[in-house]
Amino acid sequence: MRRIARLFAALVVVLGGAAAAESLYRENSFRPLTADSKAFRPGDVLTVQVFESATASTSADTDTRRRHGLSADLSHAGRTAAQTSLGVGGEFAGGGRTQRASRLLATLTVTVREVLPNGDLQVSGEQTLLVNQEPQKVTVDGRVRPHDISDANVVLSTRLADARISYVGEGDISQRQRSPWWRSLLDLVGF
Repeated sequence: MRRIARLFAALVVVLGGAAAAESLYRENSFRPLTADSKAFRPGDVLTVQVFESATASTSADTDTRRRHGLSADLSHAGRTAAQTSLGVGGEFAGGGRTQRASRLLATLTVTVREVLPNGDLQVSGEQTLLVNQEPQKVTVDGRVRPHDISDANVVLSTRLADARISYVGEGDISQRQRSPWWRSLLDLVGF
């Protein structure tokens, strides 16, 4: 028996020292079987439903009128020798109206980039769609509270803090909507 113990001790020394055991439990990635599948750590994915609607309306009216008059009489011995008058007037009426409405509906999956000290999740992601041979890109960045995430691992865009949501299209249709360079130059000069 001693011989086997010595042989085992020699084998341990030859193979590199004491044997090390490694646990199967990893604290940073452990998820109980009864837990939901919500995103909670960097690298997890989360679905964002973007429902954004914005309308703005502004109007201004201006109306001004000015009249100035000046007259002078020169008389000598009860008779009018000279008479003159000057009248200046001006009117200005102006108005303007701006109205804009926009609406964006999209669903995309984003990635948790980091867990902030207060437990909020910093998320970001983008989705590119090809519509009529033109790429359309939706980008979402923001911060989400874990309790705002539904059991289905979905959060509404209205629940994102510091949200930056952009929708950009490229191609012929998008180019046609932009004013040409010469029009921008004339607008800059005031024509």
